Amino acid sequence: MAKQSKKSSRSKPKTRPQAAKKAVQRALKRKPAQSKAPKARGKVTPMKKAVKHAAPKRKAAPKKKAVVKTAPKPAAQPKSAQAASSIAAPTRHIPIAVQLYSVRDDCKKDLPGVLKGVAAMGYAGIEFAGYYDRSASALRSILDDLGLKCAGTHTGLESLLGDNFQRTVEFNQTLGNKFLIVPGVSKERSATKASWLDTARLLNEVAEKLKPLGLYTGYHNHQMEFTPLEGALPWDILFANTCKEVVMQVDTGNALQGGANVVPFVSKYPGRALTVHLKEYNAENNTALFGEGHVDWGSAFQLCETVGATEWYIVEQEGFAYPPMECVARCLQKLREWGR
Repeated sequence: MAKQSKKSSRSKPKTRPQAAKKAVQRALKRKPAQSKAPKARGKVTPMKKAVKHAAPKRKAAPKKKAVVKTAPKPAAQPKSAQAASSIAAPTRHIPIAVQLYSVRDDCKKDLPGVLKGVAAMGYAGIEFAGYYDRSASALRSILDDLGLKCAGTHTGLESLLGDNFQRTVEFNQTLGNKFLIVPGVSKERSATKASWLDTARLLNEVAEKLKPLGLYTGYHNHQMEFTPLEGALPWDILFANTCKEVVMQVDTGNALQGGANVVPFVSKYPGRALTVHLKEYNAENNTALFGEGHVDWGSAFQLCETVGATEWYIVEQEGFAYPPMECVARCLQKLREWGR
């Protein structure tokens, strides 16, 4: 019996501990791991990872921007040249002449050729500063043949005084000229306020004698007329003490060189700028042509064509970046561009 009991005890299964049972239960509940197949793109394999670390990917070079070619910016221009683009159309037509002093060396060599040349350029007239040993009748014949008018003569004050007066008048009458302009006076007639007043008196006397003949005298400025003298400008001394028949021939460039803009003077003495010298001025370029300097052309034109009562624009060029004849041609071309 004892032997049989022992055998039966071995056949019974052993009871598992409670902890083991719980572990089995947890294992049975755990979901099996799912292996994900690598994606076709974007998956970095170990080999690729190694390569990535060995040779990092280069950054893409920035795209080059398309180069758009543009025209170069124009060089900075003087104020007058910038203002020229807004110069108003003329309120009335004023013919344009050229002062022959601009081409004086050419005139000495071939005066008829010069006159023919300026007529071909389109000038309507000329102003004399010397007659190159020709008589008034000979000059008048050339002008008539070319269709040119005499817009004036620069005539020394002494030529209008005393016995010279009648000869000078006859010469200009033959030329067909009515403007006998004094281009400046001696130091004796301009050194003091009293001497300027005496010059004014003489011009009044000449103007009075010319008036019945339909002729005028006048005065052309340089720089000294705008330098104060005894508390006043010689220009004001002269024109405040002369009659309205004494022409105020303003020179735009000379005045600006003397430190004055002619525009206020045209307004101050209305109806007296019957002939006007158009001349550019640039302190840094003595060969500047129209539009290359600092003259306020828009205001000058506007006043000449209104209160100034201007009858002739007269081009004068004294510095030369080109041959003189070419310079006066370029001046006229610029005036045409400005509508004059």
